[in-house]
Amino acid sequence: MTQQTDVVVVGGGQAGLAAGYHLRRQGLDFVILDAGAAPGGSWQHMWDSLHLFSPAEHSSLPGRLMPAQAGRTYPDARHVVDYLTGYEKRYDLPVQHGTRVEAVRRDAGRLLVEADSGTWRTRAVIGATGTWSRPFLPAVPGRDVFAGRQLHTVGYRSPAEFAGRRVMVVGGGNSGAQIAADLALDGHVEVTWVTRRPPRLLPDDIDGRALFDVATARRRALDAGRNDTGGIASLGDIVAVPPVRAARDAGLLTAKPMFSQLTTEGVRWADGSHSGADAVIWCTGFRPALAPFAPLGLRGPRGRIPNDGTRALGEPRVHLLGYGDWTGPASATLIGVGRTAREAVREITGLPA
Repeated sequence: MTQQTDVVVVGGGQAGLAAGYHLRRQGLDFVILDAGAAPGGSWQHMWDSLHLFSPAEHSSLPGRLMPAQAGRTYPDARHVVDYLTGYEKRYDLPVQHGTRVEAVRRDAGRLLVEADSGTWRTRAVIGATGTWSRPFLPAVPGRDVFAGRQLHTVGYRSPAEFAGRRVMVVGGGNSGAQIAADLALDGHVEVTWVTRRPPRLLPDDIDGRALFDVATARRRALDAGRNDTGGIASLGDIVAVPPVRAARDAGLLTAKPMFSQLTTEGVRWADGSHSGADAVIWCTGFRPALAPFAPLGLRGPRGRIPNDGTRALGEPRVHLLGYGDWTGPASATLIGVGRTAREAVREITGLPA
């Protein structure tokens, strides 16, 4: 049996919940289909020591401030999960957990959303699937012959599982710096941090709120036809959260240039020398998880769907929310996703009934 609704939101993490908040305010009929068995989105799967870049009051979804976490300036991932769980309940958002969307198709002026629990016919779809389920691994020579353990950011939990091991952490972004710092500060792991270009830490006083303001200013400048300010990239690549600062100040966070290849027992550097390694942690980013939208034929370069704001250029009934700056300034953050969610819902409200 095919069910009818105004809007289907695919994904029930922070972006999906922000969309639900604004859909509720507009009085639209909608459903949120989420593959996760429980609330919290990707925050359920983060490593143990992860903390937000910003204090709780600057890390909130629309309508409800995140409460402070006792004893912490920057809340941890478990606190975020609790916040998102409470948010979902507070606004009585119709989230169907454990529901995997398989395909979105066109159907006589409407869209069909096919899930493992049934089919929905709707006038608009909001993609809020995020990126966590699509970790990216670079094509590094020797990756298939290395005899040690290889894992991506998504598989990392704590230094305890690497005690007494030699670990290569690859990646010059926030995840790479934080995981390298986590391992180095533990004192029981031999860590080598490897980056393709010299890492650039942001000034110590820059946190998530400032990053949101910078990203927003850049977007406004581009929209007004002014020169590109460079946005966050003009300041640096890595937020100097307390563990990163501590490792840096202790001289434990010095990056080496990228190795040329993996070998059976370790890595070979550009000068021909060799270092042994027991594990490689690839902190090399993600790609948007857009597989359900493949039947619509919207995919463009780099795995993205060409868009105007949140609206897909090839299908105006599809909106993309929370995938990064290409779908709205700071839209992959808690504080940033609310604004783009509001804009997406405003456009959907104007679609023909």
